[in-house]
Amino acid sequence: MDFILEILKAVVYGVIEGVTEWLPISSTGHMILAEQVLKFQFSAEFMEMFRVVIQLGAILAVVVLYFRKLWPFCIDNGETAGFARHIRWPVMHLWFKIIAACIPAAVLGILLDDWFDAHLYNSVTVALMLILYGVAFILIERRPRPPRTAKLSRISYKQAMAVGAWQVLALVPGTSRSGATILGGMLGGLSRPCASQFTFFLAIPVMAGASGLKLVKFFLGGNVLAGGEIAVLLVGCVVAFLVSMLAIRFLMDYVKRHTFTVFGWYRIALGVVVLAVWGVQQLTK
Repeated sequence: MDFILEILKAVVYGVIEGVTEWLPISSTGHMILAEQVLKFQFSAEFMEMFRVVIQLGAILAVVVLYFRKLWPFCIDNGETAGFARHIRWPVMHLWFKIIAACIPAAVLGILLDDWFDAHLYNSVTVALMLILYGVAFILIERRPRPPRTAKLSRISYKQAMAVGAWQVLALVPGTSRSGATILGGMLGGLSRPCASQFTFFLAIPVMAGASGLKLVKFFLGGNVLAGGEIAVLLVGCVVAFLVSMLAIRFLMDYVKRHTFTVFGWYRIALGVVVLAVWGVQQLTK
């Protein structure tokens, strides 16, 4: 019975990850609230690793949905044409821009990962970032800039690096990686759909690297994965993958006809809730 309950918790976490990783509403803020009522019967080290590695399922959804846009080699009759044959240079150049945009966050993430977890992974920081970027979305949408770039192939290296600089801000919990990069993209002249799609692609190396780093630190810390922990991690990843498929399709369809204002108000409301929960906890200590 206890094991079934842990699996159900993993399902809930997978749903939260699949929805909030791609919508600009901060997966961390939702995870903090979820952890108040859905605590695993595993170690704190496992939970710290789980909340990051579960992102692998979400990344796979991007790869599956956009495989043809992301695969840099020709595909003939449904089969890959081989590593050395017929490189799709527009896609290869897109990957160069993705990698260039990811370098700042990757370097700082490796150097400061433990510091951010120790000092900034708390309810107050997350709530303030939720509110701050919520206000930013509302203000930007009130005075939208006409987009100069509507296609991924037209993104310049300058625009890609600017989005990468905004991605660095997402190292602060509660910012939302997708929220920061979409804002940066829009301010840099990208259309909402283009900024959103580029954000999805940036997630692949960043989130894969972050997940790998957490796994390495988990095992180097002398931890091992028991059978129940492996099952919980796999369930979380699978659910995150399935829900991400739906969330990504929803967002891409939504931004073609609507602004991000509703997400801004949602972030503000969520930030207030996180602060309220934190305040109640302080009073009851």
